[in-house]
Amino acid sequence: MLAALMMLAVAPAAYAADGVTVPRPVAFNEDAEIPKAVRAECKLDEDLPDAIAAAAKEASVPVTFAPQVTSATAGRALEIEITDVAADGNGFIGHRKSMSVRGKLYDNGQVVGSFKARRTSMGGAFGGFKGNCAVLSRTVNAIGEDIGGWLAAPKMDSRLGDLE
Repeated sequence: MLAALMMLAVAPAAYAADGVTVPRPVAFNEDAEIPKAVRAECKLDEDLPDAIAAAAKEASVPVTFAPQVTSATAGRALEIEITDVAADGNGFIGHRKSMSVRGKLYDNGQVVGSFKARRTSMGGAFGGFKGNCAVLSRTVNAIGEDIGGWLAAPKMDSRLGDLE
């Protein structure tokens, strides 16, 4: 019994040391209805993996990038996609921006964790002076922090961010 408890205590540290491969850029779900201007101008697909890597580093989980990640990617690999982006409102009437993602973590082809995450922002301080991309960047950074922390102790069917 003591040996089993010690294995559980060591597992997260061993897990963190191995690192995770993350796609850069992150794919948009093919069915997602995301405004064309948001896709073209906001670079959410490039900023999200950077935000994940920064937060994972804080959790002692090294991240490497690859152009594409699938269940066949060797080692630990995060398959992730942006499933929804809402960019309603503006500086005059108020922002209502949100982003949703989902992902699966594989360890040599076996699913070891999965999640859905969503973050919403109204722009924060001086939100009325910010554009769509600046406000959506807040959601990207928050989701990146959620996922980066989750990578240190992944679980199946996790709900992150505003979905908790």
